[in-house]
Amino acid sequence: MARRGSATAAQSRTILLPKTAHPRLQYGASRLATALRAAGYQVQVQQADKLPKTQGLIVVGQAKDALVQQAASALRIGAEKAPGKEGFAISSAKGDVILISGADNSGALYGCLELAEQVISHGKLSDNLHLTDQPEMVLRGTCIGVQKPTYLPGRNVYEYPYTPETFPWFYNKSLWIKYLDMMAANRYNSLYLWNGHPFASLVRLKDYPYAVEVDDATFKKNEELYRFLTEEADKRGIWVIQMFYNIIVSKPFAEHHNIKTQDRARPIVPLIADYTRKSIAAFVEKYPNVGLMVALGEAMEGAGQDDVDWFTKTIIPGVLDGLKATGTTELPPIVLRAHDTDAPRVITAALPLYKNLYTEAKFNGEALTTYTPRGSWAELHRKLSGMNSVHIENVHILANLEPFRYGSADFIQKSVLAMHNTYGANGLHLYPESSYWDWPYTADNVAGRQLQVDRDWLWYAEWARYAWRANRPRPAEVSYWSQKLAAQFGCDEQAGQQILTAYEEAGEIEPKLLRRYGITDGNRQTLTLGMLMNQLIDPKRYGLFTLLYESESPEGEMIIEYAEKEAKGEKHIGETPPQVANEVVEHGKKAVAAIERAAPAIKQNQAEFARVKNDMYCQDALANFYAEKARAALQVLRYKYSHNVQDLVAAVPLLQSSVAHWQKLVDLTKDSYLYANSMQTAQRKIPMRGVDGTYKTWAEMLPVYRKELADFQHNIDSLKNTKSSVATQKKEVLLNAPVVVLNKKPKPLWVALGQPAFADTTAQITAFAPELAGLQGIQFSKAQQIAQGTEIRFSTKKPVQVIVGFFNQKSPRFLPIPTLEIDASANDYGQADSKITNALTIPGMPPVNVHAYSFKAGTHTLNLARGACLILGFVDAAQPVPTYNAGLGSTVAPGREIDWLFE
Repeated sequence: MARRGSATAAQSRTILLPKTAHPRLQYGASRLATALRAAGYQVQVQQADKLPKTQGLIVVGQAKDALVQQAASALRIGAEKAPGKEGFAISSAKGDVILISGADNSGALYGCLELAEQVISHGKLSDNLHLTDQPEMVLRGTCIGVQKPTYLPGRNVYEYPYTPETFPWFYNKSLWIKYLDMMAANRYNSLYLWNGHPFASLVRLKDYPYAVEVDDATFKKNEELYRFLTEEADKRGIWVIQMFYNIIVSKPFAEHHNIKTQDRARPIVPLIADYTRKSIAAFVEKYPNVGLMVALGEAMEGAGQDDVDWFTKTIIPGVLDGLKATGTTELPPIVLRAHDTDAPRVITAALPLYKNLYTEAKFNGEALTTYTPRGSWAELHRKLSGMNSVHIENVHILANLEPFRYGSADFIQKSVLAMHNTYGANGLHLYPESSYWDWPYTADNVAGRQLQVDRDWLWYAEWARYAWRANRPRPAEVSYWSQKLAAQFGCDEQAGQQILTAYEEAGEIEPKLLRRYGITDGNRQTLTLGMLMNQLIDPKRYGLFTLLYESESPEGEMIIEYAEKEAKGEKHIGETPPQVANEVVEHGKKAVAAIERAAPAIKQNQAEFARVKNDMYCQDALANFYAEKARAALQVLRYKYSHNVQDLVAAVPLLQSSVAHWQKLVDLTKDSYLYANSMQTAQRKIPMRGVDGTYKTWAEMLPVYRKELADFQHNIDSLKNTKSSVATQKKEVLLNAPVVVLNKKPKPLWVALGQPAFADTTAQITAFAPELAGLQGIQFSKAQQIAQGTEIRFSTKKPVQVIVGFFNQKSPRFLPIPTLEIDASANDYGQADSKITNALTIPGMPPVNVHAYSFKAGTHTLNLARGACLILGFVDAAQPVPTYNAGLGSTVAPGREIDWLFE
């Protein structure tokens, strides 16, 4: 046995690899040698075909290697057989010999890493080693967004060429090595790079030379860097998987052909299909160690045959063309993203053509909300898991967690168990814990900026541990992570456990808040910036995404459901809003108490510990803000049913307390954080629209919440004085704006009783909201809209709004409403929010909701996807379109209900 500090022969170790050892074995040996040297051993690494007669050998290789078989035979080691893919066996023998036998090169690498980890933990090599291990999940990956917090000038969402000016970090090789080493240490085996259209930065096509988006010098840098990255990743057993959106073309290609870079309503055309197929082929030929991740949604219209055709007739043939050009037989992984597409249908069509297919879907949407997923979303995951491809769980964006640190091992372990047991999945695709759009930096206000790979080490380690093996006994896990935290902060295990307790208590707060109070699981909501009162009491007005409550939450009630049941005296079901208000406050209190108990013992990384501690106080303040505001919302909703002003009066101190807690949060974050959310575009809607990087800090929200309180108090006073519980509103008719419609022979659509709604049916308008009276729009053929979509071409000398009517029913017959959860371009014209709901009726059809698309002066073309809709008119951009429920053709009562109390 080697003893630290003793100058014995046993302190010398020779790591022996086969003569033709794969770079993964060489990398693993180097990591093991580093750990041994740190423990006091003298180490050399050698390669040979035969086993030397010497003591202190550590033989490393694949089980099938002659050297490994020779060692096993000579040393009579045969009990520990290397298990399946990426598995390994470690065995001791006489003469201080250790054999690391891998099922494959990755298995041998992981065996080296396992032994290195044990040496670091124990300070020496252990006696009598006999263990085997292998991962449960087939693909265990992290992702990096090659994207930005804001759009580039003249470009749309996801359009970011690879250039040193836009992404200086991309060319930093030492940063890549640091990140890849972190991945290897955690045994991740896949790295996803997210970008809208990366090909025009990485390949040059003979048929489309003008499509390249970067200059020659940058192109050469990109080639060199990408080869470096893929080779270094391969050394560590990591597939680089390049993600891209469909259908996006490069800006130079689009300008050359006078088309848009992306157009959701655009059908598949031969030119774009040919360009994309050849781009993929060239990419696969040039970078053989790279897989592809395909997002058919967002930049293609909805789910349908186009998705199947694009995947099977453009993408897969492109990959096969590239493989044929290189003579390669190993199929790179193709991951189909099950986002805004009928993934089961696409995979069914694709499997006969390509065998190395994977599917990927979001675990809890773009958030982390529950480890008890259910409903239709769980059914989709189970369906994908049951097909002849591996299904991967995507822990995506984390819009409810950022920017605070997250390290609840308990929540994460339970989530991975749910991936296996509820979803039947066998892969992980992990997003950064926060600041996805601002990679590689965190939002922390640290001089020189703080790297995510440094700050969020615990996030990456916890997910990786459970992706390797999920079902580990809880008491041992508490001890394991307590020791890791103790090592990080130079304290004893007891203090490390207090830090873990703080993380796990705080780790319940944001998931519970979003799943009981939120509008959406998407990144259009930044939970840590709070919510407006109207968003709590009237969530449907803000495009409520019901999947959050139906699938990504335990069974329970929303605030509006709880209030209605209270008013009717009905029994409550599951997790309730008051329950969560009480629980998150308790979680916050316990998190703060635990971190304070740990504080005196901290001996190293004290600045980072101070930031961890501050995060606990921030989340405590956030919990109290939401709890008090939710309680106030329930009081306000009680008034909706009672019409007793005293119910509103009772809400005032609760709302005042909520604002006071927000002030604490402002004080805690004003010097410690640069922003709350890394996506700083108009796509963000909740609590406030984030135009031009505004409303991204807690200080910016404080006046909003103060005004909300003041308006509420003022409106209560008005109610008391007028003795009225109903706000009267003057109905202002929307006026037609002067535009020139450029459609060929346009037919006018008048908003008036008895007017035909479509050019090819007898259906007539029978009722409409008074604001719409007299509007003049464009009449289309309903059949043509369903088959081909709707195109409106017009010119205007002044900014205008196009008033579009959406039928309030999900069906292929109707134009789908703009939904940011599945379409990043759904608010490019400010169209995402419904304005007047249930605004117009046509017999035999669902009621119509009104949306407004904003345009500047000039000539425009608006393409809408397939499905019937109404183009009701054009109004001046300066004329506000009211937001309320007109109640026509609906069982929902008309009016703005009680929203006016906060306006």
